[in-house]
Amino acid sequence: MKFLPLLWSNLRRRKARTLFTFLSVLIAFVLFAFLAAVKVAFRAGVDVAGADRLFTTHKVSIIQPLPKAYHEKIAAVPGVTAVTHSSWFGGIYQNPNTGFQGVFQSPVDPEAYLAMYPEFVLDEAERKAWFEDREGVVVGRKTADRFGWKVGDRVPVQATIWTKSDGSKTWEFNVRGIYEGREKGTDTTQFLFHYDYFDEARQWGKGIVGWYVVRIADASRAAEIGKRIDEVFANSPNETKTVTEKALAQSFADQIGDIGAIIQWILAAVFFTLLLVIGNTMAQSVRERTSELAVLKTLGFSNGGVLGLVLAESLVLALAGGALGLGLGALLIAGGDPTGGFLPVFYFPEFDQVLGAVLVVALGFVAGLLPAIRAMRLRIVDALRRA
Repeated sequence: MKFLPLLWSNLRRRKARTLFTFLSVLIAFVLFAFLAAVKVAFRAGVDVAGADRLFTTHKVSIIQPLPKAYHEKIAAVPGVTAVTHSSWFGGIYQNPNTGFQGVFQSPVDPEAYLAMYPEFVLDEAERKAWFEDREGVVVGRKTADRFGWKVGDRVPVQATIWTKSDGSKTWEFNVRGIYEGREKGTDTTQFLFHYDYFDEARQWGKGIVGWYVVRIADASRAAEIGKRIDEVFANSPNETKTVTEKALAQSFADQIGDIGAIIQWILAAVFFTLLLVIGNTMAQSVRERTSELAVLKTLGFSNGGVLGLVLAESLVLALAGGALGLGLGALLIAGGDPTGGFLPVFYFPEFDQVLGAVLVVALGFVAGLLPAIRAMRLRIVDALRRA
């Protein structure tokens, strides 16, 4: 503690340089926090995918529909314990450009779908109300908060694909429940309504679904059971392709690119640059204080003491900027998705918080190590001669 005034005096020697270095560290760790949250958003479907869930889609493309009659045939495959289906609706709410951006809307079999996704937590009374109301809809907490919906609201949705049998494109739903996520990474943006109501009311495409979600008894047999399902529909007009839920989610993520690798390269470039910035700051600081360091050694400071003093200065600079940057980043992320709904999951993971803290310490130590060693090796006579 007795060396704190000396550390503070050294940092104040060049106020502008210290300030800009501090801001560089702060901004870098705010960026680190945001990129960690973005990585979580793009990998959310992959990381929380059920190991015992398979997806059966049309062999050609997921946008090609499948007959609803496939349900019973899939359920009869050995190893399959439950089957449900889902479809893409693609409606618009309010603003045609931004309304429902990032919101998955789907007609489903309510009871079977909730049983398939136990991570969707819904109040029992709301669950019952949804089951009983054919025009009822259940929405995720994030979507409900985004649009200010509450249970009992009447929500009109403008269809972009599915016209009603009377020629209207406006579908109206009653909000009967708002589900929460059992886990932090659970998608709470979905908009789920009755398939029976949708199928009866639509003008065309009756009796088809988008894809099937299949639960299996043994996750280790996923490839085998998936192959059996596809063999059932081999050489039919609608052949299928069955993959694990994680593989499907990963394929969507891969269409955008390897977000994890991209983010890692960005962070590597940022932190390498930051290492040079702090290292340069500390090197200049040591050069400017050559005579002072010699005086300290003359007064009895050991080589280890001088080494520790310079390292402490680097660590204080890194810790101050890094801690504030991580804290500010966490605070901004807690405010929600900055894209207005494009990212279904957006939070700062605990693992990355710990990693950020480790990087702060490592950055301060590594950046200050070479200048500190130089100061430690400084000979009193040589230092005074330069002065």
